[in-house]
Amino acid sequence: MARRQVRAAQQSVDTLMASLAVWFMEAWTVVERGWRRPLTRVALRLKFAFYPLLACAALGWLGWDWSHDRSLDAAEDSIFDTAIQWRPVEPRPSGQTVVVEIDDCSIEWTRAQGLGGWPWPRQVHANLLDALDRSGVRAVGVDVMFLDPDNDDPAGDAMLEAVAEGGNGRFVFAASRQDPAFDAGSPLRASRIPGAFALDPAAAAADPAVAVYLPFAAAMARHSALTNVSRSQDGVLRDVPLREPVGHWALPTLPARLAAGVRGVSPASLPPHVRVNWRKHSRVPFVSAADLLAGTPVCVAPGAAPPVLRGAVALVGYTAAGLSDSKPTPVDASMPGVEVWAEATDALLHDNAIWMPPTVLKYLLAALLVALTCYAFWRGEPHEDVDGVFVASNLVLLGCAFIGLTFFGIFLDIFASIGFVSLCFGLCRLYAAVQRGRAVGNNDYRAEYDPRRHPWMVMARLRFVRAPGLAPFAAMRGKREYRRLLRRRLYAGGDAVMIEGIVERKSWLHDILDDLVLLVWTGSERVATLETAKRELDALHHDLNADELTLDEHGRVLVSFSVAEIDDDDDSDRLGERVRLRELLGQDLNARDEFPLQADNREVLDPVHTLDLDDTMKETDA
Repeated sequence: MARRQVRAAQQSVDTLMASLAVWFMEAWTVVERGWRRPLTRVALRLKFAFYPLLACAALGWLGWDWSHDRSLDAAEDSIFDTAIQWRPVEPRPSGQTVVVEIDDCSIEWTRAQGLGGWPWPRQVHANLLDALDRSGVRAVGVDVMFLDPDNDDPAGDAMLEAVAEGGNGRFVFAASRQDPAFDAGSPLRASRIPGAFALDPAAAAADPAVAVYLPFAAAMARHSALTNVSRSQDGVLRDVPLREPVGHWALPTLPARLAAGVRGVSPASLPPHVRVNWRKHSRVPFVSAADLLAGTPVCVAPGAAPPVLRGAVALVGYTAAGLSDSKPTPVDASMPGVEVWAEATDALLHDNAIWMPPTVLKYLLAALLVALTCYAFWRGEPHEDVDGVFVASNLVLLGCAFIGLTFFGIFLDIFASIGFVSLCFGLCRLYAAVQRGRAVGNNDYRAEYDPRRHPWMVMARLRFVRAPGLAPFAAMRGKREYRRLLRRRLYAGGDAVMIEGIVERKSWLHDILDDLVLLVWTGSERVATLETAKRELDALHHDLNADELTLDEHGRVLVSFSVAEIDDDDDSDRLGERVRLRELLGQDLNARDEFPLQADNREVLDPVHTLDLDDTMKETDA
């Protein structure tokens, strides 16, 4: 009893679900027809001109965006952040650039030594630089500002100045560019800033005033560099600046002066900025300042090997809580500023920066892909092939982008281009679906077939036969071009309904039936329907021979016709005069008589075949 109740409940649920599904599909069909049929009317007017128009509009927008908003550039920033974190392999730093961090442990150690907490006496900084010098470093960048002398510790100031003087330029100290609004009242000139160089030698005489905070001592000021950074519009630091332009002059930043000194080149030979190969898991080596000051591991974790300092370039800066000037980067929302400078220095010294192609490349790539996409749809290529080629080409481009970023340090921003082209592809695909839907008789795109209003039907079976002795590749090309031109003619509009695929493309019967295409015309009168079929077949013959494909070179199109008056009402008592649609279809597929498609198909259509009650073939005059 309980089992029957459960079964009855299941049947009720199944019935309800089936009813809801049918109701939803019928309701959704009404919604689809509400926009598909108006689009069909637009497609019948524009025909294949839509694709060149779309290409012109897309290329015009790309040109306008290139000269105005550069929105593809804005998209590149967020895409870069994602791509840099998604790459499967993260490159390791050279290990020759080390961060000497003034961390919480170092401050606690100096406090324990009776030197006080923060700020440190200048003597402590001098001792730290001396320890680095004795360890064999090639150069040191000090991301700590020493703006004013310490009146309470003149000896410490003198020692720090002596270390800077004895470094012969190997110690580079931090300076800071003030807001340009303060330039007018500054006594400093751009040419007097340490390391400054002229961007335009011809205009170097124009020496503008510039407001810069320099270290308090002469040797430290002489060997100083800016530590200002500029972020992207979204506040994330991706490109580390190597110079600060002031009129026709440029002021180098800390990584630029360090790299120029180590490599023996001019800061003017370096680019304006560098795109760091940001790493999330493999950071540059760190060593605590207390370990160097004490001469023995104090803050290093147990079992951890200290970095090798001999021959390395060291960056000294804050990482302690409350002191670190953290900056948001693509891999860390609060990366210490000294680590940013270390990454930029390492990129310059060991050529591991990310190379960014010119911005115009992504616009040219997008323009090329848009033009190829619209051209493929304009030619009438089958959507199965276009979809596959589009997906495959995008995957190849994405793979190349990730491989280039991971193994070669090249960030080819094809992501924004692919996104824009995908939008254009979607519009082309939508329009092609409208064209195809009407051509194959989908009643979402055209009026439903009503045998009572249009009982007469002409059915033509088209078969492409390749020319004898044709090479396999030429034969395949000829057949493909024939199908493309046929599709293009019917998708552009007309009265014929195209039954293109008798079976699915990957069916085991596909190779046998692939050469068959059915065209169907309907009408209220026999003569008028035949005349419509003749007119459209004449136009089809003209299109097939007007393009680069000619029937004589690649093969022939053979046509077999059937015509009848249709009545699919099983209760009808007039089947002696009319036939069922499936009977006409069977006759057309089984017909043995075939005629070459020609410029004037009146002789082919006169006479044509009809089907009587006994399913026998009789010839009647048109």
